[in-house]
Amino acid sequence: MRLTVLSVSYPLAKVSESTAGGAEQVLLTLDRALVEHGQRSLVLAPLGSRCCGLLAPVHTPAGGLDDRAKRQARQSFKYSLERVLDRYPVDIVHMHGVDFHQYLPESNMPVVVSLHLPLAWYPQEALRQRSNQALVAVSKAQALSSPPGACIEHTIANGVDLKRFPGRARKGDYALFLGRICPEKGVHLALEAAERANVRIILAGTVFPYPEHQKYFCDVIRPRLGEKVHLIGAVGGARKAQLLGGAKCLLVPSLAEETSCLAAMEAFAARTPVIAWPSGALPEIVTHGRTGFLVSSVEEMAEGIAGVHAISGDRCRSEAERRFSSKAMISAYMSLYRRLVAARAPSLRAA
Repeated sequence: MRLTVLSVSYPLAKVSESTAGGAEQVLLTLDRALVEHGQRSLVLAPLGSRCCGLLAPVHTPAGGLDDRAKRQARQSFKYSLERVLDRYPVDIVHMHGVDFHQYLPESNMPVVVSLHLPLAWYPQEALRQRSNQALVAVSKAQALSSPPGACIEHTIANGVDLKRFPGRARKGDYALFLGRICPEKGVHLALEAAERANVRIILAGTVFPYPEHQKYFCDVIRPRLGEKVHLIGAVGGARKAQLLGGAKCLLVPSLAEETSCLAAMEAFAARTPVIAWPSGALPEIVTHGRTGFLVSSVEEMAEGIAGVHAISGDRCRSEAERRFSSKAMISAYMSLYRRLVAARAPSLRAA
């Protein structure tokens, strides 16, 4: 049976190969897989997004992303989602936004929700049982953090497309930070560790126009840019693979409980060790002393940078092939889609 899957992004983040966010990257991986497997993929995302399937672009507010802009974006997504469902014979909706509950379909359409962010960031009512809805945790650590009353019955670990990191790059003299430039990612801690280790650091990511992100960048990050601290913006595709492959190490000093870490998985695929805090799902991903280091302070992160030459790049790649291929993630979601669609079929025949 050929499936038509409508993937719904977060309203305030464009979907593209250079998008920093893990949610957007997972959406794109599934979109690409659906097309490659002969299924039909529709993607509802902000105007300017790019995908393999059919894009349904949504006009969202430009400029600062304050509370008013967020409300407008959600309203636009809700209206556009209903229009797409009226126009196309969709079998299942897959939602990726932290605010998904604000623009859920009005119909009894089966819905998969990937919970990409810490569960404490979601309203409790959004995590309760609905008959047509499947909530998916993206790591074991996230599933274990489920609050009382939540109904999260599925865990599907994220994965990366290993084919996009095929070569063995010549290692450079820089450490790398890859992700959003914002307070909860702890970018300033990566800068402090690189300074202590006396190595150059490249920041590859976007400063989104949220007021708190802009203030953080202007007050904390921009004054430190210079000869040894370079901001190059968002990267994707071959450029990202080359940048990861050439790095001494990837630094992940996130102050939030990471529910997963696609950047770390991609680093391993590119034969690059990872140095990270032991929080959230990161201990599931980084094996201390084998594929990188789990550290608890800036001082330990700097020591890890200095000692990262002891970590084998080939071992990192082997771990990526064994544990982090997107094939397992794609297979699990495809199976879930089909189970939910099959469960809905009897009720449609009865109606």
